Parts: sequence; C-alpha cells; structure tokens
Amino acid sequence: MAEKVSEILAGGAVLAAAVAFLVYAGQSTGFSGDSGSYPLTASFRSADGVSVGTDVRLAGVKVGTVTALALNPQTFYADATISVKNDVILPDDSAILISSEGLLGGNFVELIPGGSPDNLSPGEEIEDTQGSVSLITLLMKFVGGSGSDEASE
Repeated sequence: MAEKVSEILAGGAVLAAAVAFLVYAGQSTGFSGDSGSYPLTASFRSADGVSVGTDVRLAGVKVGTVTALALNPQTFYADATISVKNDVILPDDSAILISSEGLLGGNFVELIPGGSPDNLSPGEEIEDTQGSVSLITLLMKFVGGSGSDEASE
C-alpha cells in the first residue's frame, strides 16, 4: 500500500513539473493567451534573417513579434506585419530596421521611436525602414576596397 502511495506522489510531482515547464516555455516564447497587441506594417528592401516569429524589440526589450512576411509583387519588397504590445505607443514618424545580434547571432526587428506628437494607429504602416545588411557584402567591400580611396592617396 505504501508503495502505491509513493508511486502516485512521484507521478504527481512529474506531472506538475511538466505543466510548469510548458507554462514557462509558453511565456518565454510569447505564446500566451494575451491578445493585448496591435498590428503594424512595414516594407523592407531586404528581409534576410527575418521570419514569422522573429522578435520585435524596442531599446533591447521584446515588445512584439513578426506575424506575417510576404513578397509584394508590385514593389518587389518584403511586406512585414508585426504585432506590438498595446502598452507600447509609437509616434507616427518612428523607424523600423532589421538588426543583428552580433557576428554569429540571428537577426531581429528593431523599433526606433520618433518625436512626433501623433501616434501610429493599429494597421498603419511604418514608412521609415532599413532592411538587413549582408555581412558578406560588407566584407567584400572592405577586402576589395574602392578605386576612389586609392586615387585620393
């Protein structure tokens, strides 16, 4: 009888740990039932390294995620839709750019608030955008140099 009770208690402890892990994983990935966010859109020339689920950060703090990413057939730009927490109110002259976490890190979307007294409404477009910068392209420019620098020396 004592063995059955200890088995039941051990099983309950394992089950409680599993539920706690699932709750923690859901909160840390932003997968929660809270729908306290609003959508914004932006068009990027290059959206390399960004996909649905990529973090949207403001001052290094996660304030949202990328919810959709598609090619615009008219402009050939990447149209992104992001969701931003309701308590983050952005001025309508804010900028959005794709940043890198470092040389080997992934990319994320960064919001840079403007100074306008007017705010973006849900569904509006952030027009000041900067796409991702290719590290390979930058290295090739550095290694290859440019003719104008050599001519001036």
